[in-house]
Amino acid sequence: MSERARPARAHDDPEVALELDRRHVFHSWSAQEGRRPMVVTKAEGSHVWDQDGNRLLDFTSQLVFTNLGHQHPRIVEAIQQQAATLCTVAPAHVNGARSEAARLIASHTPGDLDRVFFTNGGADANEHAIRMARLHTGRHKVLSTYRSYHGGTQLAVNVTGDPRRWANDLGSDGTVHFFGPYLYRSAFHATTEAEECQRALEHLEQVVAMEGPATIAAVVLESIPGTAGIMVPPPGYLAGVREVCDRNGILLVADEVMSGFGRAGRWFAVEHASDGTVVPDLLTFAKGVNSGYVPLGGVAISDAVHRTFADRVYPGGLTYSGHPLACAAAVATIETMEDEGIVEQAAALGAEVIGPALAAMAERHAWVGEVRGTGGFWALELVADRATREPLAPYGASSPAMDAVLAACRRGGMIPFANFNRIHVVPPLTITHEEARRGLAILDAALGEAAAQAG
Repeated sequence: MSERARPARAHDDPEVALELDRRHVFHSWSAQEGRRPMVVTKAEGSHVWDQDGNRLLDFTSQLVFTNLGHQHPRIVEAIQQQAATLCTVAPAHVNGARSEAARLIASHTPGDLDRVFFTNGGADANEHAIRMARLHTGRHKVLSTYRSYHGGTQLAVNVTGDPRRWANDLGSDGTVHFFGPYLYRSAFHATTEAEECQRALEHLEQVVAMEGPATIAAVVLESIPGTAGIMVPPPGYLAGVREVCDRNGILLVADEVMSGFGRAGRWFAVEHASDGTVVPDLLTFAKGVNSGYVPLGGVAISDAVHRTFADRVYPGGLTYSGHPLACAAAVATIETMEDEGIVEQAAALGAEVIGPALAAMAERHAWVGEVRGTGGFWALELVADRATREPLAPYGASSPAMDAVLAACRRGGMIPFANFNRIHVVPPLTITHEEARRGLAILDAALGEAAAQAG
């Protein structure tokens, strides 16, 4: 009997991969027709290669998760070694990779966040943190900011504040939104960081009072909002939120899915607040915990919340909670970060390279309205008019001008991260200063080219 002829394999031929993608893959956050996605054929360090063999500098860290870059040998080896010993096991059983990953995570989380519930990613981490908060407090409502992103699952997308919520929001999940601090587009007519902080906290107090403190289980905040714009909170804001929560018996959930594990120049971005004295009741993470090599997320849990479930069943779990391959990748990632001083490198990258270069771009380009960020976590807010602060693209969409900037970056050899009217500068934290300067020069040139085209 002759063997059936096999078609060309997708992982050997980019054209086959693209054709099969169009035929069989349903893409997230996209209209399915008319997409022209890039085929990534390989990756290494701070670079990826496309279907045409072009080597491109990755200034996105994909979705801001390859904190240690692509194909890091220590993480790859850890996954290989774990696969040779124990590929998978049910979460009820102890496995060494999960135990060590939990210990390492707890060694860096703030305060008494010493217990870890593992999930498959950031959305379900936020889902479970909210479920824990509701069961712990006996309350149902959850407060979060309008400019935020907390995940694409049903509850997480309702907690989300950005336009991706709109099509999924039935107003039935006990979620309430408020305005967080954002001085450049202040909802409070503030003119200084101090005013913005004070008025944003007063606004939160009013929302809590009007919603009824006894109905509110948690306030969920990204320690530094990521996809929504990398708005670093003004000094005193997170401490003020912590005080409002404490006074009203509300839990504070810090979403560190994007900002954690060195991205903001600290192990966790909440450490920037009040010299590290602000400790949330629950802290969610994913992405950078293992550089995204195998899906992993989790919730770091305070002692008080943990005690709630000491003798009471927690009604939740996941088939792949604490998956050995994912946890082995986390162990290798955290150990590498410790051994190579990655957090310190990220802080220096922001202070010495990215921050100064973006500030210089703001001087040269009229489209740059504001620069903000820290560590390896930065945003350029682009505007059509600095005086009016009209965005270069409308909220929830792109524009020909933004598309021109992105296209010029690609032609220059760099993949940019864009959201609405912003360019986010979020390269791997292992990027060399020389590579970072090259990527920033490409962005600088792209801004000039696109502005010239627009006339």
